[in-house]
Amino acid sequence: MTDSRSPYSPGKISVEKAFQKLKHYCGYQERSHREVKQKLYSMGFFKKEVEELLGRLIEEGYLNEQRFANLFASGKLRIKGWGKQKIRYELRLKGISDFCIAAALKSLDEDEYNAVFNRQAGKKWQALQAEKNIFVRKNKWQQHLLQKGFEPVLIKTWTFPGENEADGATP
Repeated sequence: MTDSRSPYSPGKISVEKAFQKLKHYCGYQERSHREVKQKLYSMGFFKKEVEELLGRLIEEGYLNEQRFANLFASGKLRIKGWGKQKIRYELRLKGISDFCIAAALKSLDEDEYNAVFNRQAGKKWQALQAEKNIFVRKNKWQQHLLQKGFEPVLIKTWTFPGENEADGATP
């Protein structure tokens, strides 16, 4: 028994129906080219059909790698508090080109980036208040910020709360 919806194989949907589904899939949320390709392959399409559908999605503006990279970078900065290094790494995992990654990172507002860094650094410093050994505390703090993807140069420039007051204070 064959499925009347498709000339290919039982259960496989037609190219046009897949295109409609993909328009909705890409319209709901920005997607990378790799995500859409994986979706199409999971639907049972072959390379030629996948490339054709990707081309149509790009032509009609449903799929745009640069737009995806910009929105991904700004969202991860604002929502998850990630630094540029982690954003770059995650975009590479998603198959985004180096040019688009560089443009997305350049599009981030520096003031907002620094504010997110300062918020993350201060929050972690406060969370480590119970740690009595200052070297262990600073190491844990630094490792957390490196894991979040912030640059070592930026981390080294942060002024620890209470460090400047201790210089001239008498008990």
